[in-house]
Amino acid sequence: MDGYLSSISALLHDYAPFINMYIEEYHQSSVIGVLRDAAFLYFLYLVLALIFREIVCYGPFGAIAYYSRIVCSKFFERALELPPFRSKIQKELDPTLAAVQKSVIGESADLDSVKSLPDRGWKKELIEAQFDNLLKLKHSDWESGKVSGAVYHGDTALWDLQAEAFEKFIAANQLHPDVFPAVRKMEAEVVAMTLSLFNAPDSGVGTSTSGGTESLLLACLAAREKARIERGVTNPEMILPVTAHAAFDKAAFYFNICMRKAPIDPNTGKVIISAVKRMINSDTVLIVGSAPNFPHGIIDDIETLSELAVRYKLPLHVDACLGSFVVPFMSQIYGDDFPLFDFRLPGVTSISCDTHKYGMAPKGSSIIMYRDRKLREYQYFVTLGWCGGIYGSPTLAGSRPGALMVGCWATMVRVGKNGYLKQAKEIVKCSSKLKEGINNIPELSVIGDPMGSVVSFTSDSIDIYSLSDRMSKKGWHLSALQSPAAIHYACTGNTDLNTVKALLKDLKSICSELTKEGAGAAKGDTSALYGVNGSVQTGSLTKRIVVGFLDALYKL
Repeated sequence: MDGYLSSISALLHDYAPFINMYIEEYHQSSVIGVLRDAAFLYFLYLVLALIFREIVCYGPFGAIAYYSRIVCSKFFERALELPPFRSKIQKELDPTLAAVQKSVIGESADLDSVKSLPDRGWKKELIEAQFDNLLKLKHSDWESGKVSGAVYHGDTALWDLQAEAFEKFIAANQLHPDVFPAVRKMEAEVVAMTLSLFNAPDSGVGTSTSGGTESLLLACLAAREKARIERGVTNPEMILPVTAHAAFDKAAFYFNICMRKAPIDPNTGKVIISAVKRMINSDTVLIVGSAPNFPHGIIDDIETLSELAVRYKLPLHVDACLGSFVVPFMSQIYGDDFPLFDFRLPGVTSISCDTHKYGMAPKGSSIIMYRDRKLREYQYFVTLGWCGGIYGSPTLAGSRPGALMVGCWATMVRVGKNGYLKQAKEIVKCSSKLKEGINNIPELSVIGDPMGSVVSFTSDSIDIYSLSDRMSKKGWHLSALQSPAAIHYACTGNTDLNTVKALLKDLKSICSELTKEGAGAAKGDTSALYGVNGSVQTGSLTKRIVVGFLDALYKL
């Protein structure tokens, strides 16, 4: 230590003339010059701090690769708008966009369309006839379980009960609890039952929402506001696995939150905890884990994420939207082998659960749950100065269809805990058989070790998207994924062992065909469109094709 101090002393002695000269110049400089130097030094500090933060998060090579992708993407986006390229690209895009539009509109193009209000209202018989015609449009065969997810049960008796709920409460609006007190009571009971299912403490609270996306948006909004009000964070960041649902990207877009996406372990499919830890900084407002994630059906290591959240005093949101009313019963199926993921972990501060999935409730209903009232309060919107009166709203929507919530309540009390447990057991039995069968197909491999309803698989020898397209021709509607190129199937109440047997048979047959053709693995420029069967060859023009798809939804 003495030697170290001596070296510093000698260094200061050698540079003393330069230091004295700078101090003299500083005293002689103008105020403007001092401010200019201070501003430059502050700017330099900000740049260096940003660079340091990015290197800590992604590593030196990872940071270079990350920003290289951003720069290249922006460059090509601008370049494609230049006159020499714009018309040529549009000419090449037009056939693809036309094909997308034709695919979306389908047979409905041959039907008459109502483009303006009829002068006189239609008779009931004519409307019912139109219903029948529209129901005949070609669609995926979800009734026999050939659709991945989307429709989560086929219990017609339950639908009759839900229809009765709609009939009795069709006028109900959750915006007016004084006018519809019964709906208010049932909504509160739905939230309480869901909190109990996820082992919330006595302080646990929540609200209903229109679906998983709104639940995730509100979780992010609450976390952002908590950090802004309690810690003064003005540049919020959230850390999530690359497999987290795209609704988090939407939340980042809506609420101006920077996303830090942590990689997953290629063997387990779970988020890499060390990567999450590196990304935590003073601007972090939320950590995210999935139970399970949509792409691969893998449950992240929520227990270790909880430890991080407690250590750094950060909120941890668990996205159980897809897990819904299956994951709460997994410990009764797997026993102690199934890891904790809910409010029993002290770091878990919020959980989202879609009652309209495996909860079997009408679309769209979901629940966002919080560990305490204070965190829920941050999602509220309240304004006091409006001339229409004081206005408060618990969720993103104003008016909300009370009949949906009544249908949700009726479903939950009708099915009951034993009914949901029975459903969960059947679904896990089917997904386990599917996982085992896929692993016995030489061309395919299951991603990770999914324990719930979703089984995702990929291939390094055949084009997985060609497999998806050919399965589509056999009537299957599988979910195409990307990064890596993969397919998944979500077992539902419409899935049984015969469905799994038929699915495996077709997969094996088509894999053999593709192997004989020698087409090879999926190309790197192939992208998968969420919610649509199959895939599209898009290259760097993905966004334009997606926009074309969204536009086509409203074409007649």
